Amino acid sequence: MSSASDRRTDVLRAIVADYIASQEPVGSKALVDRHSLGVSSATIRNDMAVLEAEGFIVQPHTSSGRVPTEKGYRHFVDSIEEITPLSRAERRAIRAFLEGAVDLDDVLRRAVRLLSQLTRQVAVVQYPVLDRSTVRHLEVVSLTPTRLLLVLITDTGRVDQRTVELTAPLSEEHLAEVRTLLSETVADRKLADASAELAAIGERARPEYRDAVEHCVTVLVDTLVEHPDDRIVLGGTANLTRSAADFDGSLRSVLEALEEQVVILRLLTSAQSVGSGGTGGVTVQIGAETQASEIRGASVVSSQYGAEGHALGGMGVLGPTRMDYPGTIASVAAVAHYVGEILGGR
Repeated sequence: MSSASDRRTDVLRAIVADYIASQEPVGSKALVDRHSLGVSSATIRNDMAVLEAEGFIVQPHTSSGRVPTEKGYRHFVDSIEEITPLSRAERRAIRAFLEGAVDLDDVLRRAVRLLSQLTRQVAVVQYPVLDRSTVRHLEVVSLTPTRLLLVLITDTGRVDQRTVELTAPLSEEHLAEVRTLLSETVADRKLADASAELAAIGERARPEYRDAVEHCVTVLVDTLVEHPDDRIVLGGTANLTRSAADFDGSLRSVLEALEEQVVILRLLTSAQSVGSGGTGGVTVQIGAETQASEIRGASVVSSQYGAEGHALGGMGVLGPTRMDYPGTIASVAAVAHYVGEILGGR
């Protein structure tokens, strides 16, 4: 890259930084006053003209400064060579806060609270994807002679509880046999494999409790199937109101997309599978790159979380394209790392 191109990249970085901080269009005089760019105001004006002609910045009003375009933000993010990690004290505080969680639900709730506070954006965490999980334990509890409680626990700490209504009373002796049969069938199996094994155990059950087993299997198989409406946790939605003007009248559609969750879940999933446009394992989707008209004017910064080499799900933040990308990337990377560590050790 030529020195002129390097300089223009520095000018673009300065414009992005100032615009994010001030929310006001940035002029050449402000760049000279605030940044040590080593060139005259005239040279900076020429560089800004080139950047505007190439589509990296735009002049929103006559006689005003410039603001970055989505293309400008993309170039800015791609030019980040190294993300400054959070301080040791910040990382220690994050770990301590997450380690205080009592179960998976609490870990994820704490994670979104942390991310929304650190980034001042909307935080999103996807529940561990069930087809990547393994059954750790299945408990069968008698509530009444004709009603059972099934408690399924995965290796990620996810706990699902379901009740089963029986057509006939089940004795304690037969309950013990049902518990053993079901537990041995699903224990230490991937959920997809456990579902397949359950479908074939009816013939192994004694006639005295076969009907009870079949009822339990029906409920368990339904539990092992993904339920998209129960897959993400949101935090900090109110942060969007501080940036309403950035969404150019589309804030309502963004809020509706967050409420319906389907669009956000797809973005987290696609970011994990594509794995591009990222920095240090964090994926950055800017504006139109999300390919979601419902959240136009928004950017999504996301990452996978999980144990070493085993992704459990995705997490990230959603906010206006005018966001602190380096700080957001560092925060998402740190929280994802510690959530993965904690869940991997449970």
